[in-house]
Amino acid sequence: MSGTPPSCTVARYLALRLAELGITHLFGVPGNHLGPFLTTLRSEGDIEWVGTPTEGGAGQAADAYARVHGVGAAAVTYSVGAFNLLNSCGGAYVEQVPLIAVNACPPYEQWQNFRAVGLLTSHMSPRAESNLDVYRQVTVDAQAVSHPGLAPTQIDAALTACLSERRPVYLEVMEDLWDAPCPAPAAPLVRRERPLGERGRVLLEDAVHAILTLIEQHPGPDGRPRPIVWAGEETDRFRLGGELVDLVEATGVPFCTTVGAKGVVDGQLPQFHGVYNGRASHPDVHAVFKDWATCRIGLGAWSTSKNLDGEQSVGTDWVMAAHGGVSVGTSYFPDVQLAHLLPALQDALVKAYGTGGLYADYYAESYSYGGAPADRPAGLAQHRASLNAGGPRFRQAERLTYDGVFDRINQFLGQETPERWTVVSDAAFSLIGSMNLSVPAGGFLSQISWLSIGWSLGAATGAALAPGRAGARPMVFVGDGAFQETCQEISTHTRLGLRSVVFVLDNGHFYGIEQMLVNPAHYAERDPADADFYNILHPWHYDRLAAVFAGEDTPANGITVARPAELDDLLARLADPHDPVNAGPLLVRVRLHRHDYPRAMAYKVPRSS
Repeated sequence: MSGTPPSCTVARYLALRLAELGITHLFGVPGNHLGPFLTTLRSEGDIEWVGTPTEGGAGQAADAYARVHGVGAAAVTYSVGAFNLLNSCGGAYVEQVPLIAVNACPPYEQWQNFRAVGLLTSHMSPRAESNLDVYRQVTVDAQAVSHPGLAPTQIDAALTACLSERRPVYLEVMEDLWDAPCPAPAAPLVRRERPLGERGRVLLEDAVHAILTLIEQHPGPDGRPRPIVWAGEETDRFRLGGELVDLVEATGVPFCTTVGAKGVVDGQLPQFHGVYNGRASHPDVHAVFKDWATCRIGLGAWSTSKNLDGEQSVGTDWVMAAHGGVSVGTSYFPDVQLAHLLPALQDALVKAYGTGGLYADYYAESYSYGGAPADRPAGLAQHRASLNAGGPRFRQAERLTYDGVFDRINQFLGQETPERWTVVSDAAFSLIGSMNLSVPAGGFLSQISWLSIGWSLGAATGAALAPGRAGARPMVFVGDGAFQETCQEISTHTRLGLRSVVFVLDNGHFYGIEQMLVNPAHYAERDPADADFYNILHPWHYDRLAAVFAGEDTPANGITVARPAELDDLLARLADPHDPVNAGPLLVRVRLHRHDYPRAMAYKVPRSS
C-alpha cells in the first residue's frame, strides 16, 4: 500500500478546483517553489500555463481574463514574485475583479532551519508572515497552507470568498505540500449570495419608492418625467448586463454609462445616449445628462474622480446604487443589492409609466426646445454620426491629433472591419480619447479607478484568451510612458500568436496626463521647452521593438503613422485578412504633437494670453 500513489494531492486539488471554475489559462512567472504545481497542472491537461515576462503582466492578464470570464488566476513564487504581483492584485481589489493569486513559498524544512539556526534561503524574509500580511490588505481572504489535511478546507474557503465577494484572494502554499496527499474535491464550489430577508425586502421597496418619488419631483418643462440612467461598473462585475438591457427596453428610459461600463451593453442600443464622465464628457453628452435630464439614476456606478472628472460631488437630484446600498437624494437605504434593485425598479417604472413610457431622444428634445442651437446635434443619430471623422477634413489635416485618431478608429470599428475587436485602453489620455468609441457588448476593457499605467498590454493577453472573447483581436491604446513600463508583455502576444494591434500614442516622449494634472498651462503655450523636466521621457523607436520580439515562426510587425493618410492606409491593411501585417502582433507608433491633448480635457487648460 505504501507504494500506491495518492488519489489526490494538494497540487491536484487546486488544479481541479481552478478547472471547475472554468479557468482555461493560468498566468505567471515560474520559480522553483512553483514547479511541482505546474507539473501537476500540465498532467491534468485542463489548464494551460502562460508564462509572462513579468509577474505584473501575469496579474494584468489574469485581471482582464476575470473581467471577461468571471474569475482569473495568476501564480508566482515567494516574495520576489509575489511583491511584483501585488500591484495587479491591489488594482483587482479596488475594481472588484475576482482574481486568485497563488504564491508558492519555501518548504517547511527551510522555515525550520531558519528558526533553529537563522539560515535564510532564496527569497525568504526574517518575517515569516511578510507575504501573507501584505496580501491581507488587498484580498477578501488570504490563506497560508502548511498542512495537507487542512488544504482542501483552506482552498475552498478562499475560492468561495473570491466568487462571493467578487474580489481577489490569496493562497500561499509551501513547496513540499504540492505532492502531499489530501482528500479529493467533494461538493462543487458555490457562490454565496447575500440573502434577501424580510428586512431587505422592506428596504428594497422603500428604495424603489424613493426613486419613483425623486422622478416625480423633478419633471421637465412639459410636466413629463425626464430621468436618465447612469449604468456603471457593478453591472459588469455582477454580470447584470442582461438585466440592464431588460430595464431600458421595458421602460424606454434613456441611459448613459460610465467609462468602465461602456462595454457592458451594445453601444447601438436605441436608448444609449453616450458615456458620461463629468466635465470630461463629450459636450453633447454632458448637455443632455446634466442640463436636459432632470434627475440621474446611477445603477452600479462608482463615484470616482475618473467617472466624475472635474466634479466633486453628485447632488440631491441623483440616485446612486452601488456598494450594497442605495442613496436617493439625501436618503440612504443600506443592504439593497443591485441584482434585486434592477428588476424591482423595472417593474415599478412600467407600472407607473407603462411599457416604453419613458422612451425619449433627449438630443432631439433639447435641440427642439432650445431653438435648434447650431452646436448641438438634432437627435441621437446625429450625435453618433458626429463621433466619426472619415471625411475630407480628417484626410486634409497636416498631422494626426488625439481626437482625429479616435474619431477615425470609431469609423473603422463601425463600418470598415469584418473582424471582432476587444478595445483595451490604458490610463490617461488613452482612456479619455477612447471613451466615446462605439463598441458591442464586451468590447471594451479599462481600469477606471486604480489606473496603473501599462495595464493594457498584459490585459490584452488575458482578454484574448478568455472564454467569451476568444477570437476577438485586441486593439490596445497606450501612451508612450505607460508603454515603457510594460512593453515586454508584447513578447507574450508574439509567443502566443495574438494578432493584437497596439497603438502607442507618442506625444513627443513625455507624460502628457501628468503635465495636465500638475501644470495644464503647458497646453496653452507653444514653447516646446515649457514641460516640467520630470515628465520628460527618453525617446524610443517603439515600432522597432517588433523586430526584437519576433521569431522565425512568430511574426510581429511595427509601423509608424504621423499623418491622416498614413492612418487611413494602415486601417485599410487591417481590414484585409490577407495582408501580412495581420499575421501577428502589430506595434503602431502614432506620432502626436507634444501640445496636443484630447478635447475632453479642454476644461483644465487655461486660456492663453
